[in-house]
Amino acid sequence: MINGIIGKKIGMAQLFIDGKAIPSTAMRVGPCVVVQRKTVEKDNYSAVQLGFEEERIPSRLNKAIQGHFNKKEIKPMKNLREFKVGATDDHKTGEIIDVDIFKIGEYVNIIGVTKGKGFAGGVKRWGYRGGVGSHGSMFHRAPGSIGSSSDPSRVFKGVHMPGRLGGVQYTVKNLEIVNIDKNNNTLFVKGAVPGANGGLIIVIKTGKVKKASLLSVKSKAEAKEKARKPVAKAKA
Repeated sequence: MINGIIGKKIGMAQLFIDGKAIPSTAMRVGPCVVVQRKTVEKDNYSAVQLGFEEERIPSRLNKAIQGHFNKKEIKPMKNLREFKVGATDDHKTGEIIDVDIFKIGEYVNIIGVTKGKGFAGGVKRWGYRGGVGSHGSMFHRAPGSIGSSSDPSRVFKGVHMPGRLGGVQYTVKNLEIVNIDKNNNTLFVKGAVPGANGGLIIVIKTGKVKKASLLSVKSKAEAKEKARKPVAKAKA
Protein backbone atom coordinates (compact mmCIF):
# COMPACT_ATOMS: atom_id res chain seq x y z
CA MET A 1 0.00 0.00 0.00
CA ILE A 2 1.30 3.43 -0.91
CA ASN A 3 2.27 5.46 2.17
CA GLY A 4 2.36 9.03 0.86
CA ILE A 5 0.84 11.66 -1.37
CA ILE A 6 1.57 15.08 -2.87
CA GLY A 7 -0.46 18.16 -1.99
CA LYS A 8 -0.55 21.88 -1.31
CA LYS A 9 -0.85 23.83 1.90
CA ILE A 10 -4.10 25.82 2.14
CA GLY A 11 -3.59 27.60 5.45
CA MET A 12 -4.14 27.52 9.19
CA ALA A 13 -7.56 26.79 10.69
CA GLN A 14 -9.19 26.33 14.08
CA LEU A 15 -11.27 23.20 14.62
CA PHE A 16 -13.54 22.55 17.59
CA ILE A 17 -13.45 18.88 18.56
CA ASP A 18 -15.08 17.59 21.76
CA GLY A 19 -15.32 21.16 23.07
CA LYS A 20 -11.62 21.86 22.51
CA ALA A 21 -10.13 24.37 20.05
CA ILE A 22 -7.52 22.53 17.97
CA PRO A 23 -4.97 24.64 16.01
CA SER A 24 -4.66 22.87 12.67
CA THR A 25 -3.42 23.22 9.12
CA ALA A 26 -5.58 22.50 6.08
CA MET A 27 -3.96 20.83 3.06
CA ARG A 28 -5.34 19.81 -0.30
CA VAL A 29 -3.81 16.41 -1.01
CA GLY A 30 -4.28 14.79 -4.40
CA PRO A 31 -5.85 13.56 -6.45
CA CYS A 32 -2.58 12.14 -7.74
CA VAL A 33 -2.09 9.89 -10.76
CA VAL A 34 0.21 6.88 -10.86
CA VAL A 35 2.55 7.78 -13.72
CA GLN A 36 5.04 4.92 -13.45
CA ARG A 37 5.53 1.71 -11.47
CA LYS A 38 9.16 0.95 -10.57
CA THR A 39 9.89 -2.77 -10.02
CA VAL A 40 12.77 -4.71 -8.52
CA GLU A 41 13.26 -6.72 -11.71
CA LYS A 42 13.63 -3.68 -13.95
CA ASP A 43 14.75 -0.83 -11.66
CA ASN A 44 16.30 -2.71 -8.69
CA TYR A 45 13.79 -1.14 -6.28
CA SER A 46 10.04 -1.00 -5.78
CA ALA A 47 8.29 2.39 -5.92
CA VAL A 48 5.42 4.33 -7.44
CA GLN A 49 5.83 7.63 -9.28
CA LEU A 50 2.92 10.01 -8.63
CA GLY A 51 1.96 13.10 -10.60
CA PHE A 52 0.15 16.07 -9.07
CA GLU A 53 -1.64 18.96 -10.85
CA GLU A 54 -2.12 18.86 -14.59
CA GLU A 55 0.20 21.07 -16.62
CA ARG A 56 -2.10 23.19 -18.80
CA ILE A 57 0.75 24.37 -21.05
CA PRO A 58 2.74 21.22 -22.04
CA SER A 59 5.28 23.33 -23.95
CA ARG A 60 6.71 24.41 -20.58
CA LEU A 61 8.08 20.89 -20.15
CA ASN A 62 11.17 19.67 -21.98
CA LYS A 63 10.90 16.96 -24.63
CA ALA A 64 12.17 14.21 -22.35
CA ILE A 65 9.42 14.83 -19.79
CA GLN A 66 6.78 15.19 -22.53
CA GLY A 67 7.89 11.87 -23.99
CA HIS A 68 7.68 10.27 -20.55
CA PHE A 69 4.00 11.22 -20.24
CA ASN A 70 3.17 10.43 -23.89
CA LYS A 71 4.59 6.92 -23.47
CA LYS A 72 2.28 6.31 -20.51
CA GLU A 73 -0.65 8.02 -22.29
CA ILE A 74 -1.14 10.38 -19.33
CA LYS A 75 -1.66 14.13 -19.39
CA PRO A 76 1.51 16.05 -18.38
CA MET A 77 1.77 16.83 -14.65
CA LYS A 78 3.53 19.73 -12.94
CA ASN A 79 4.94 17.75 -10.02
CA LEU A 80 6.42 14.24 -9.89
CA ARG A 81 7.49 12.37 -6.75
CA GLU A 82 8.29 8.75 -5.92
CA PHE A 83 7.01 6.76 -2.94
CA LYS A 84 8.25 3.35 -1.84
CA VAL A 85 5.80 0.45 -1.96
CA GLY A 86 6.00 -3.28 -1.38
CA ALA A 87 7.07 -5.54 -4.22
CA THR A 88 3.68 -7.26 -4.15
CA ASP A 89 1.61 -4.06 -4.11
CA ASP A 90 -0.46 -3.77 -7.28
CA HIS A 91 -0.58 -0.14 -8.46
CA LYS A 92 -1.29 0.31 -12.15
CA THR A 93 -0.48 3.26 -14.39
CA GLY A 94 -3.34 5.77 -14.44
CA GLU A 95 -4.64 4.79 -10.99
CA ILE A 96 -5.94 7.70 -8.89
CA ILE A 97 -4.58 8.16 -5.35
CA ASP A 98 -6.50 10.57 -3.11
CA VAL A 99 -7.25 11.38 0.53
CA ASP A 100 -8.91 7.99 1.07
CA ILE A 101 -5.54 6.42 1.95
CA PHE A 102 -5.58 8.37 5.26
CA LYS A 103 -7.65 7.92 8.42
CA ILE A 104 -8.43 10.23 11.34
CA GLY A 105 -6.05 9.53 14.21
CA GLU A 106 -3.07 8.56 12.03
CA TYR A 107 0.26 10.35 12.40
CA VAL A 108 2.10 11.72 9.37
CA ASN A 109 5.39 13.40 8.48
CA ILE A 110 5.11 16.47 6.26
CA ILE A 111 7.89 17.74 4.02
CA GLY A 112 7.83 21.32 2.72
CA VAL A 113 10.03 24.29 1.86
CA THR A 114 10.13 26.96 4.56
CA LYS A 115 9.36 30.60 3.84
CA GLY A 116 12.35 32.47 2.43
CA LYS A 117 13.14 35.53 4.58
CA GLY A 118 16.30 36.79 2.91
CA PHE A 119 19.41 37.93 4.78
CA ALA A 120 18.99 37.91 8.56
CA GLY A 121 21.20 38.69 11.54
CA GLY A 122 22.06 36.42 14.44
CA VAL A 123 19.15 37.56 16.64
CA LYS A 124 16.49 36.63 14.07
CA ARG A 125 18.29 33.70 12.47
CA TRP A 126 19.56 31.91 15.58
CA GLY A 127 17.59 33.46 18.42
CA TYR A 128 20.47 35.39 20.01
CA ARG A 129 19.50 37.38 23.09
CA GLY A 130 21.42 40.49 22.02
CA GLY A 131 22.96 43.16 24.22
CA VAL A 132 21.38 45.73 26.50
CA GLY A 133 19.44 48.55 24.89
CA SER A 134 20.46 51.49 27.07
CA HIS A 135 23.10 52.94 29.46
CA GLY A 136 25.44 53.77 26.60
CA SER A 137 25.75 50.19 25.39
CA MET A 138 27.50 49.81 22.05
CA PHE A 139 26.39 46.20 21.64
CA HIS A 140 22.77 45.54 20.64
CA ARG A 141 22.24 42.95 17.87
CA ALA A 142 25.81 42.18 16.84
CA PRO A 143 26.94 38.50 16.68
CA GLY A 144 29.71 38.90 19.27
CA SER A 145 32.89 36.81 19.42
CA ILE A 146 33.32 34.12 16.77
CA GLY A 147 36.56 32.59 18.06
CA SER A 148 39.97 33.18 19.62
CA SER A 149 42.66 35.26 17.93
CA SER A 150 45.94 33.47 18.59
CA ASP A 151 44.66 29.94 18.95
CA PRO A 152 43.24 28.47 16.75
CA SER A 153 43.52 31.64 14.61
CA ARG A 154 40.55 30.64 12.52
CA VAL A 155 36.79 30.33 12.70
CA PHE A 156 35.46 26.82 13.26
CA LYS A 157 32.99 25.37 10.78
CA GLY A 158 29.36 25.61 11.82
CA VAL A 159 29.66 28.78 13.91
CA HIS A 160 26.33 30.61 13.90
CA MET A 161 26.63 33.69 11.71
CA PRO A 162 24.30 36.11 9.90
CA GLY A 163 23.13 34.84 6.53
CA ARG A 164 20.27 33.63 4.37
CA LEU A 165 17.23 32.51 6.39
CA GLY A 166 14.54 30.09 5.20
CA GLY A 167 13.89 28.69 1.75
CA VAL A 168 15.13 25.20 2.70
CA GLN A 169 13.45 21.81 2.79
CA TYR A 170 12.12 21.00 6.24
CA THR A 171 10.30 17.99 7.72
CA VAL A 172 7.80 18.16 10.58
CA LYS A 173 7.26 14.74 12.17
CA ASN A 174 4.36 13.04 13.91
CA LEU A 175 1.47 15.41 13.17
CA GLU A 176 -1.94 13.96 14.03
CA ILE A 177 -4.73 13.90 11.44
CA VAL A 178 -7.73 15.47 13.18
CA ASN A 179 -10.22 15.76 10.29
CA ILE A 180 -10.71 14.70 6.66
CA ASP A 181 -12.92 16.33 4.03
CA LYS A 182 -13.24 13.67 1.32
CA ASN A 183 -15.41 15.81 -0.95
CA ASN A 184 -12.65 18.42 -1.32
CA ASN A 185 -9.63 16.13 -0.78
CA THR A 186 -8.69 18.20 2.25
CA LEU A 187 -6.62 16.95 5.17
CA PHE A 188 -6.46 18.69 8.57
CA VAL A 189 -3.49 18.02 10.85
CA LYS A 190 -2.86 19.28 14.36
CA GLY A 191 -0.09 21.88 14.36
CA ALA A 192 1.86 23.87 11.80
CA VAL A 193 3.22 22.80 8.42
CA PRO A 194 6.36 24.28 6.79
CA GLY A 195 5.99 26.69 3.89
CA ALA A 196 3.71 29.45 2.67
CA ASN A 197 0.06 29.02 1.72
CA GLY A 198 -0.07 27.38 -1.69
CA GLY A 199 3.33 25.75 -1.23
CA LEU A 200 3.98 22.18 -2.34
CA ILE A 201 4.08 19.56 0.42
CA ILE A 202 4.56 15.81 0.70
CA VAL A 203 2.57 13.86 3.29
CA ILE A 204 4.00 10.50 4.42
CA LYS A 205 2.46 8.03 6.84
CA THR A 206 4.47 7.10 9.92
CA GLY A 207 2.59 3.91 10.73
CA LYS A 208 1.56 5.31 14.13
CA VAL A 209 -2.09 5.63 15.12
CA LYS A 210 -3.55 7.54 18.06
CA LYS A 211 -4.54 5.08 20.76
CA ALA A 212 -8.30 5.02 21.28
CA SER A 213 -9.77 4.95 24.75
CA LEU A 214 -9.82 1.46 26.25
CA LEU A 215 -13.31 2.00 27.64
CA SER A 216 -16.29 3.58 25.91
CA VAL A 217 -18.42 6.19 27.68
CA LYS A 218 -21.03 3.56 28.53
CA SER A 219 -18.51 1.04 29.85
CA LYS A 220 -16.82 3.76 31.92
CA ALA A 221 -20.16 4.63 33.55
CA GLU A 222 -20.80 0.93 34.25
CA ALA A 223 -17.34 0.59 35.81
CA LYS A 224 -17.95 3.59 38.08
CA GLU A 225 -21.36 2.23 39.13
CA LYS A 226 -19.86 -1.16 39.87
CA ALA A 227 -17.13 0.44 41.98
CA ARG A 228 -19.73 2.24 44.09
CA LYS A 229 -21.64 -0.94 45.01
CA PRO A 230 -20.39 -2.68 48.16
CA VAL A 231 -19.00 -6.15 47.67
CA ALA A 232 -20.67 -8.83 49.83
CA LYS A 233 -18.20 -10.80 51.93
CA ALA A 234 -18.36 -14.55 51.58
CA LYS A 235 -19.44 -16.47 54.72
CA ALA A 236 -16.81 -18.59 56.37
